[in-house]
Amino acid sequence: MNLSSLSSELNMSIQELRARAKEKGFFISPKANKIDNFLAKKITEALATKPALAKNAVQPAKAPVKLPGFIKVRDFAVLLKLPVTDVIKTLIQNGVMATINEEVDFDTASIVAQDLGFEVETQADETQTEFGLGFLQELLKAEKEENLKARPPIVAIMGHVDHGKTTLLDTIRRTKVAEGESGGITQHIGAYQIKKNGKLITFLDTPGHEAFSEMRARGANVTDIIVLVVAADDGVRPQTLEVINRAKFTNTPIIVAINKIDKPEANIMKAKQELAGHGVVTEEWGGKVIACEISAKQNKGIDNLLEMILLTAEVENFRANPQGRTVGTIIESKVTQGKGATATVIVQNGTLRVGDVIAAGAAFGRIRSLEDETGKRLKEAGPSTPAQISGFSEVPQAGDVLQTTESLDQAKQIAVKIQKKNQSHKIAGKQAIMGDSLNKTLNLILKTDVAGSLEAIKQSIAKLKNDEVKISVLNEGVGEVNESDVLMAASSKATVISFRSKINPKALNLAKQKQVVIDSYDVIYELLEDITSAVIKMFTPELEKVSFGTAKVLAIFRTEKGEMIVGGKVEQGEIKKQSQILISRDGSELGRGEIKELQQSKVAAKSIGKGEEFGIKLKTSVKIQLGDTLESFEEKIKPKSL
Repeated sequence: MNLSSLSSELNMSIQELRARAKEKGFFISPKANKIDNFLAKKITEALATKPALAKNAVQPAKAPVKLPGFIKVRDFAVLLKLPVTDVIKTLIQNGVMATINEEVDFDTASIVAQDLGFEVETQADETQTEFGLGFLQELLKAEKEENLKARPPIVAIMGHVDHGKTTLLDTIRRTKVAEGESGGITQHIGAYQIKKNGKLITFLDTPGHEAFSEMRARGANVTDIIVLVVAADDGVRPQTLEVINRAKFTNTPIIVAINKIDKPEANIMKAKQELAGHGVVTEEWGGKVIACEISAKQNKGIDNLLEMILLTAEVENFRANPQGRTVGTIIESKVTQGKGATATVIVQNGTLRVGDVIAAGAAFGRIRSLEDETGKRLKEAGPSTPAQISGFSEVPQAGDVLQTTESLDQAKQIAVKIQKKNQSHKIAGKQAIMGDSLNKTLNLILKTDVAGSLEAIKQSIAKLKNDEVKISVLNEGVGEVNESDVLMAASSKATVISFRSKINPKALNLAKQKQVVIDSYDVIYELLEDITSAVIKMFTPELEKVSFGTAKVLAIFRTEKGEMIVGGKVEQGEIKKQSQILISRDGSELGRGEIKELQQSKVAAKSIGKGEEFGIKLKTSVKIQLGDTLESFEEKIKPKSL
């Protein structure tokens, strides 16, 4: 923040600001024209005349203040009938560095208004512009049974790097062209369809793409079936586990494709055994997960894999209403020469047509063209169909939910609201979710936008169950966070979680008084990471022994009270100066020692390697004998995990 701006907001000269800040213990470099926002906030808190603010604020606080969803700081000050400097000071004290022409959201404005002594009226419910995590489930539940039709499965091929994901996708693509279907894939739109046994399968081909990571981070779940590629010569690797965890979290069926079976070092049974160790038990091992043995490079087993995908789709019974409300998810977006902003969408319900008015995130427009992966023009795209769309006002983000609207004005209003939400200044930082460390309990109160979101979050929290920390959802519901939620949280030491739901201004004020944490989330992965972190922090720390090496005692040079000097030879690893020593005899531990000196050829050494002789001075109560084993080790706090 500029010093000139800060001095203006605090109604003092820059020289006076420097002098008064120094008196309060803050250092500002004599040459500095700017300081960081955190320091600006701390200086404002120390120098702002809070009694004057309160005096100004109390007078007009007779009638409740009605606040819009977003408001410019200048208009906010006019609404409160206060000097704009008073509003900016209070914003800074709450960690928000907004200028006079910038906007703040409703939650931020309501907190600032209450700080200034005003009562804020609850914001009237507005038409839903954004979809929560469970919106599609809610939409499909509302559809009449007779209107639901079978749709092609949407498949993502995932797995560890270099295990053959791209090769498999390319092989399936080539198979399509080889079978004589018209066109062939001429452009990359992030997804494509193939036909097997007269039935369509939609493949997402962005598994390693940044857009796909963005979709996962924002909680978008387009995938019906995950094909987990595991190399037969490498087995389960870190990214394999990530895919397994994602499938468990989203309850997505897995088909395992054990790839590279043609390689001499392939070990199919080992791969299946490792998968079973992580909860993916294949049919051969008595589980329910289908495993297909393939060689993507040599086009072996691909037909069987495609048949298993169709079989799984038949069992899962994926359905949608082609005539229902049209929604889809953006999976890729870019600017295309001659077309402007374009995006690939997977339709999840309803049917997209050329000429439809659409909104997706902060973008809106009218569909000028629909194309498939071959570049062929489409008149419409039904459920599970990937299509590239042109006609957007700007490039939407991967993971944005696309919807059709009645008019261009309505689409623009939806986009503008989301754009304002993305750009508006908000109260900085979340408070940490805190559990009761003494009683090892984490109490939560959940409020979400729709029932589908609530169910998904509860299922995910249930998977964090463990033997040490008890996680309890004391209350749950759909709708805004209210005063009764805060009172319950205060009496039970609970954290209130708001997922894409509003927070009543009176509840915010009460939460401040009762010191209750209310955390708001838009992204489910952030919510689960924070809950996981809170649980892990309450685990009892465990010490983990890390062994560096062992040595055999070959000579005893000196024995004194509490100390010994001995000679030895390293048999395994190394002996480190900065470590502890464990003394053993015939496999039984006798005690420990602290290294005072470590030498090799009468020269001080930091470590002694395998096969080398050394002399060591140990502080120990153990009477070391010839032939005893010395183990060099250190103890670390074991990383906590769920």
